[in-house]
Amino acid sequence: MSGLLSQDTVFFTVLGYPMSYIEFIGTVLYLWSVWLIAKRNILTWPVGIVSVLLYLALFYQIRLYSDALEQIYYLGASVYGWLYWSHMTKSDRDVPDVRFSSGRAIAIAIAATAVLSVALGYATSQLHVWAPGIVPEAASYPLLDATTTVMSFTAMWLMARKRIESWIYWIIVDLVGIWLYFVKDVRFISLLYVALLILAIKGLAEWRRVSRSSTNAA
Repeated sequence: MSGLLSQDTVFFTVLGYPMSYIEFIGTVLYLWSVWLIAKRNILTWPVGIVSVLLYLALFYQIRLYSDALEQIYYLGASVYGWLYWSHMTKSDRDVPDVRFSSGRAIAIAIAATAVLSVALGYATSQLHVWAPGIVPEAASYPLLDATTTVMSFTAMWLMARKRIESWIYWIIVDLVGIWLYFVKDVRFISLLYVALLILAIKGLAEWRRVSRSSTNAA
């Protein structure tokens, strides 16, 4: 791949790190989409879709295929979120704009996230045994990495449904990501997760404020 969509096309260099156009634009759009969703602005979805497509191309080029597949999920969730927010039924409009799920729904989500995290963590921990030709070395922090991946999937789904607890998932993912990427020496991404953590905390506070205001008005 050549041109601006190539990860070899450097936009600028910072502290010795060559920043490509595709990584820079994808990151800026991703941060913008998080800020927009904290404001409950429907533009979050088209902006996020462009960011996802850029990250998909980037991860494919640098052969991070699992991350590329993760972007395909985000793409589908973003399209769903865009459609859901655009075509809310009348009954949906009779309840607060954003709200927590029921206690039962939260318990089911946590249980499903835990089970899927353990299953994915075990699978990734065995990849070097099952496919040594493709994965010659054991995965780093397989359970932790799997947990943040599954939690990200859950959070994306909950966010599309305008559930406040989605921000709690993102805060946990961001806290783990800050530490994990720092110890793995990809510190630009670790710094990105610091910014995401700040946005997630602000998003949680904003959605809770809106939910309380809607409840008081009702």
